[in-house]
Amino acid sequence: MSELFSIFIGLALINNIVLVQFLGLCPVFGVSKKLGPAVNMGLAVTLVIFVSSTLAWLANNYILIPLNAEYLHLIIYLLIIGSMVQMLEIFLKKTNANLYKSFGIYLALIATNCAVIGVLLLNADESYNFIESLIASLGAGAGFTLVMALMSGIREKLELSDIPKAMKGLPVIFITAALMALAFGGFVGMLF
Repeated sequence: MSELFSIFIGLALINNIVLVQFLGLCPVFGVSKKLGPAVNMGLAVTLVIFVSSTLAWLANNYILIPLNAEYLHLIIYLLIIGSMVQMLEIFLKKTNANLYKSFGIYLALIATNCAVIGVLLLNADESYNFIESLIASLGAGAGFTLVMALMSGIREKLELSDIPKAMKGLPVIFITAALMALAFGGFVGMLF
C-alpha cells in the first residue's frame, strides 16, 4: 500500500508532469485564466489519462507483448488517446455546451497533449502492473489539476496587480511557472 501511495505522491508532487517534466504546458498557459475552466480542464485531462492508461495497459499486456509487437506501442497509444478525446468532446458538446465552449480549441488539443502520452510511456517504461498504472495516472492527473488550479488563482491575482508593461501577459506567466517549479522542487526527498 505504501508503494502505491509513493507512486501517487511521486507523480502528483515530486515529479509533477507539468512543473518537473515540463509536459502539457499549452493548456496550463491557455486555459488557466479562470479557476472554473482551469479545474474542469484538469479533470478532463485526468479522465483522459486515466482511461487511456487503462486501455493502453490492456493493449500492451494482452495484444502487443504476446504478439512481440511492442514497437507499435506509440501508434496504439496515440489511437487510444485520440479516441478518448473524441468521445469526451462529443459527450461535452451534448451535455454541457457552455463548458465545451469555455475549453475552445484546448479540448481538442488534449489529444496532442504531451502530458497524456508521457504518462502512458512512463507507465510502460516503469513496467507498472495494472493497479500501479491506474494509481500513476491518477497521481499525474491530480498533479496536473493542482497546477491548473494554482496557476489560475495566481493569474487572477496578477490581473489586479500593477505589473510593468513589458512583463504583462506571458512573460509574467512564465516567471510564475518557473517559481512554482522551484516550489515543487521542495517536495524532493519527501518520500524515502
